[in-house]
This record gives sequence, structure tokens and C-alpha cells, in this order.
Amino acid sequence: MEAVLQVERLTKTYPGNSAPSLKNAGFALKKGEIAGVIGPSGAGKSTLLRCINRLIEASDGAVFIEGDEITGASQKQVKNIRRRVGMIFQHYNLVGRLTVMQNVMHGRLGYMSTVDGILGRYTEEDKRHALELLRKTGLETMIYHRAGELSGGQKQRVGIVRALMQEPSILLCDEPIASLDPASALVVMEMIRSLCRERNIACLVNLHQVDVAKKFCDRIIGMHGGGIVYDGPSWELQDSVIEKIYGKPIDQLMLGGEGHGGR
Repeated sequence: MEAVLQVERLTKTYPGNSAPSLKNAGFALKKGEIAGVIGPSGAGKSTLLRCINRLIEASDGAVFIEGDEITGASQKQVKNIRRRVGMIFQHYNLVGRLTVMQNVMHGRLGYMSTVDGILGRYTEEDKRHALELLRKTGLETMIYHRAGELSGGQKQRVGIVRALMQEPSILLCDEPIASLDPASALVVMEMIRSLCRERNIACLVNLHQVDVAKKFCDRIIGMHGGGIVYDGPSWELQDSVIEKIYGKPIDQLMLGGEGHGGR
């Protein structure tokens, strides 16, 4: 099966830093595959996702989305490629004064002219699709509520629906549950998994909790010091590998809340 996402030798060195924050990262992701990226703070997880989507510019390497290279693409080409890439953020990136429905419809802006986008000229088909997704995620009663009034879990569900409105081939999730309580975190992860499988969307998700990654992801990509030190099935992730990823004995990881599903 052809890869939806192909990452080759991806490297990022920030100005003023001698060591790269991301170095020679490479992997491929297929349709419907859910891969969890784990590692300590500063391992390069967020840098990886942001380079893939060109929110920041990579120093070296290449990223292909459905065969189209995004790293060397023009701004116009990037806009077209990004339509196929949904992004979910830790802090939701919603417009608090706008309604749930208005925030969700922003997922269609990449397909619209600037004027239609400013005036909110969405098609009836797009509105029906949004309502269907809001019902699936349990938000149908919140459609006219301002996003700023919602709980963290509700805000993240709005972020998921907005991303799915792009009809993406791949979903990039940057710490989507880091700001949520444990119960809301599980709801959000179950929602991401079920919607990606139902729609055959590839998903790359950064997570701090190893237990959550093993439960919801088919595959684990472990990062340490900017590089990938493990890439394999989630069920094959052993304690010795977790220690290598986090650079600490497993008992310290458990006590510290990092690794085995702590805060």
C-alpha cells in the first residue's frame, strides 16, 4: 500500500542552537494507520509535526504527502497540500467568541475563495456534513454556544470536527490530551481512533502517556534527543525500550508520572 505520509531524513536546527532539535527522522504512514509519537520533553515531537505541516521550515530532508513533496513546495502548493492534512492542537486554537458551528466551518476555508470565506458562504452540503460530525461527537446541542464557554474536552472535540471538515488524508495531533483531565482524555483519544478508522485516515499523534499510546495506537515512534530510537508495533514496546526512549530507569518514570501514563 502506498504511503500517505513519507518522511525522509527530516532535520531541524534552530538559530543559536548547535545541536539539531530534530535529526534524520524517517518513517512512512499508511492509510488508516495510527502512530503515537512518544518521548521526553525536548525530544523533538512537536518539531517533527510542525516540520511535516510546514508550520516551521525544516533545515534538511523531505516530506511527501500522498506523493507530493511539501518541504520544497511554493506557498500556493503548500495551501493545496495542507487541505489534505488536518491539525489538532494542544490548546485547541479555536476562536472563543465564535460559535461551535462557526469554528467547525473554518475547516472548509482551504477550499473557498477569500471573499466567500470572509462572508461565510458555505455550501448546504458542507453545513450538513458539519452537523453530522457534531452529532457523532456528541456536540449537537452545543452548535450555537460560543467556543469560549466550552470545557476543555468539548473544545478538543470541536477541534477534531474542524480538522475532519477538511476531509483530510492524514491527521496530525500535537499533544491533543495534554490539557485534559483523564476521563476527557480517554474520550478524545477514542474519538480520534474511531473516526480515523471509520474514514481510513492516517494519524500521527504526539503523546506524553505511554499507556495511552499503547492502548490507542497501532504503532509507536519513540524519540530521544531529536532522533527516532524506536519504531514498531505498540504491543512490542518493552520496558527496556521505554527506558532508552526516556533515558531513565522504568521505576523513576513511573514515580515521575512520565512514561507509564502519569500526569
